[in-house]
Amino acid sequence: MNIDPISRRKFIKTTGAASVASLLVGAQNLHAAGANDKIRIGLIGLGGRGCGAGIIDCAEADSNIELVAMGDLFPDHLEDAKERIRQNMAKRNLPFKDIYKVTADTMFSGFDAYKKVIACDVDLIILTTPPVFRPLHFKEAVEAGKHVFIEKPVAVDPVGVRDIINTSKLAEAKGLTVVAGTQMRRARHIMAGIEQIREGAMGEILSGQSTRIGGALSNWRQSEAIRSKSWSDMEWQLRRWLFTTWGSGDFIVEQHVHNLDLVDWVMGSHPVKAIGTGGRQNRTDSIYPNVWDHVSVEYEYANGARVTHIGSQIDGVSSRNDMRIDGTEGRLFLSFAKVTIEGKKPFKYDGPRPNPAVQEYKDTLDAIRSGNTINEGKRIAQSTMTAILGRMAAYTGRNLSWDWAMNASKLDLTPKEWKFGDHAIAPVAVPGLTKLV
Repeated sequence: MNIDPISRRKFIKTTGAASVASLLVGAQNLHAAGANDKIRIGLIGLGGRGCGAGIIDCAEADSNIELVAMGDLFPDHLEDAKERIRQNMAKRNLPFKDIYKVTADTMFSGFDAYKKVIACDVDLIILTTPPVFRPLHFKEAVEAGKHVFIEKPVAVDPVGVRDIINTSKLAEAKGLTVVAGTQMRRARHIMAGIEQIREGAMGEILSGQSTRIGGALSNWRQSEAIRSKSWSDMEWQLRRWLFTTWGSGDFIVEQHVHNLDLVDWVMGSHPVKAIGTGGRQNRTDSIYPNVWDHVSVEYEYANGARVTHIGSQIDGVSSRNDMRIDGTEGRLFLSFAKVTIEGKKPFKYDGPRPNPAVQEYKDTLDAIRSGNTINEGKRIAQSTMTAILGRMAAYTGRNLSWDWAMNASKLDLTPKEWKFGDHAIAPVAVPGLTKLV
């Protein structure tokens, strides 16, 4: 599978005349719901994202929905999901009783819970499980003819990325909507800044820096931080999936895909190569099975521009989350909160700022109702691959090309069999020692 990079000239030629928002226009969908029909939802993954921002942002976007089925690997997560959803809806004054229609017959746990949710009478599947499950669950949903909201990242390895792209093609053929959970693509200030770049405000892009420095997430699921004697290797690692490379992709993939997705958007394409390094100094406790706590990757793009991403998840340090891009005609400063351009064509956004996390669900539901499909599967797969490429380069200390990693790498972190029991975990990666696969 050879995915050609888009040249900056070609990108500007094909998108410069249109607003950034218009990039979401899709083909007519044969599975459209009527404007006043309830859209029935199945929720797979009942952690903080699923029971929090996932279904809650969806309900705020359009209360004319019904949550009718839900599933999770762990019975204890399933048992308290209703109450967590109720509390989160109450915080936003959302009509819980009108939306929550899950019954005892449509609540599922276990490794096959996803199949049972998808088999229910639902229109839209929301996937908020650990990323390692995403290719498998996405394929099942699309083959069943369901629209999908797919949380980022969508894979943890190149094999999974290729699977996502193939399934996205099937979704397109079936006329299904696929929207990705990279909400900053719908942040009005960022959309406006990108449009300025497409209109030439930056000139030719030369270089850039992306930075995301934050805490270690040490409070994440504290009730499950200490391993129970009854938990097998597999159960322990899945309960601590955020801190296993095979479960999350490590933090550069699981969290920093947001930042790298924006870098790719600014650049108009994915990178062509990457080199990096990193490690862990603070995350040495057993509650962090094998992920890193700091990483630095230099990405090179087709026009020769290089963008460095530095990131960390370490407690007790100053935090920062922004990007600077330099061009021949100007300099872009971008964060999740603001965007400015300095240079010959200065720009500062001061327009409306609707919540992009709600907007992504509104776009999803509007697409289903109107029949004008959205398919972001390939795009989020490529953004995920940008993050995976950076991790692979840093883990091994090797200078890697996109073409090799995307098309030739056999790295597959998925367990051979989905069942509780023994499951060896890879040692913490060490640049220069970790093998390239």
